[in-house]
Amino acid sequence: MTAPVRRSRTLPLRSRLALLTATAVAVAVAAVSVACWFATRARLMGEFDSSLRGTEVEDRYVDSLLASCASGGQAAVPPVPGSYTVQIITAGGSACTAPGASPVRPRPEDLAVARGDAADALHTARAADGAEMRVHTYRQAGRGPVAVSVARPLGEIENSMSTLLWVLVGVSGIGAVGAGAAGLWVARTGLRPVDRLTGAVEHVARTEDLTVRIPVEGEDEIARLSRSFNAMTAALASARDRQARLIADAGHELRTPLTSLRTNVELLARSEETGRAIPPDDRRALLASVKAQMTELASLIGDLQELSRPDAAGTGRLEVVALHEVLAAALERARLRGPELTVTADRVSPWYVRAEPAALERALVNVLDNAVKFSPPGGTVEVALAGGELTVRDHGPGIAPDELPHVFERFWRSPSARGLPGSGLGLSIVARTVRRAGGEVALTAAEGGGTRAWIRLPGAPTPPPGSVVPDQ
Repeated sequence: MTAPVRRSRTLPLRSRLALLTATAVAVAVAAVSVACWFATRARLMGEFDSSLRGTEVEDRYVDSLLASCASGGQAAVPPVPGSYTVQIITAGGSACTAPGASPVRPRPEDLAVARGDAADALHTARAADGAEMRVHTYRQAGRGPVAVSVARPLGEIENSMSTLLWVLVGVSGIGAVGAGAAGLWVARTGLRPVDRLTGAVEHVARTEDLTVRIPVEGEDEIARLSRSFNAMTAALASARDRQARLIADAGHELRTPLTSLRTNVELLARSEETGRAIPPDDRRALLASVKAQMTELASLIGDLQELSRPDAAGTGRLEVVALHEVLAAALERARLRGPELTVTADRVSPWYVRAEPAALERALVNVLDNAVKFSPPGGTVEVALAGGELTVRDHGPGIAPDELPHVFERFWRSPSARGLPGSGLGLSIVARTVRRAGGEVALTAAEGGGTRAWIRLPGAPTPPPGSVVPDQ
C-alpha cells in the first residue's frame, strides 16, 4: 500500500487533484449504476412475480392436461399462450406436463401445496432443458390432492437486465472519462491563483523584487493566502528599506567623528614626524577632542549594536524588575552628567515590571540624558513615578509640534540638537525597549515650556509571589 501512495505524492498537485476528482466522480457513477441495476432487477422481479401469481390456468386446459397424462400423452392438449409451462403435480410427487414442454422437477414446497399443507408456493427452479424458471404452484378447488404449477422462464428478465448492464457500463465509462476531464478542468481552474502565487514567489526569488503584488479576489483560502503573501512582501520591502536607511544613516553619523578623529590624529602624527611640537594647551585640547570623539564613536557603536538585535519577543531574558530601583540608579548617573542641574524625584512609588534589566536601565538613562542635555544651565529636571507611569519633564527649548512625530525615528535629530553630542538613536532605543516590555512611550510639549516624556509600563506595586527581583 505504501508504494502507490508514495508514487502519488510525487505527482504534481494539479495531477493529484485531477486524479482525486476523477476517482471520486467515477466511484460515485459506479455506485449509482450498481444501485440502479439492483433496484431495477428487484422491481422487475416483483412485477414478474405479481404477473405470475395473477396467471390462472383455465379449467378446460387443466382437464385436457389431466386427460393427456391419463392416456399416456394420446389426448390432445391445446397450446398455452406465451412462454408458460403448466404442470400437474400430485401429492405423491409425480408431475405431468404437456407433450413437448420441458418439465420442471417438483420441489418439496410444491408437494406441500398438492397435499393441502400450503396455499401456494413461489420459487425458482431449473427445467429439464436447463432453462431457469420462476414457478408458481397453487391448488384448484375440487381437483383433489393435485396442484397446478405455472412456470415462466426468467430469461425475459435476464435479457433486459443484461441490456441494462451494458447500458450502465457504457454510461459509467463515459462518466469516468467525463470525470477525468472535469477533474482536470477543476484542477486548472482551482489552482490558477496558486500558479499566480507560485510565479510571484519565483519572480521574487529570482529578481529580489519585493514590489510584486498579487491581485486578491474573493474571501476564500486562496485570497487569504494572496493577502498574506502581499503583506509579507510589503513587510520585507519595508524591512529592507529600513535596513538601507540604517546603513546610510549609520555611515553618515560615523563619518563626522571619524573625519574629525582622523584630522586630529594626523596633526599629532605630523608633529611627531616633523619634530615641531604642538603648544601644550593646544595638545591637551587636541587629546581631549580625540577622547571625546572616541567616546562618541563607542556610544554610537553601542547604540547600533542595540538596534541590530531582533525585535522579536524572547531575544532577551525577561525578569521581574523593580522599576523604582532602576530609576534611582539612572538618576545617579543623570546627576553626574549634569552637576549644575537640579534633578528632583519627590514622587516615586514602588512599581514592578517584567523587562530586561540592562535594557530598561539604558532606556531610562537615555530619557534622563535627553532631559539633561536640553536643560538650560541651573535648570530643573522633574521626575515622578506613580502607578506605573514615569514622567520626566525638563525646562529646555522644547520640541516643535511638527517634529514630535519623528522623535523616535532612528538617527532623527531636531535642527536645534544637531550641534549637540549624540547619535539620534537614544529615543529609538527607548521606544524599542518599552514596546518589548509591553508599554507605551511619548514626548509632549510641557505647559510653561520644555518637554515632558512619559513612559507607561504594565506591572504591579508589589512583586508577583515567588518572583526573584535582582539587586540593582
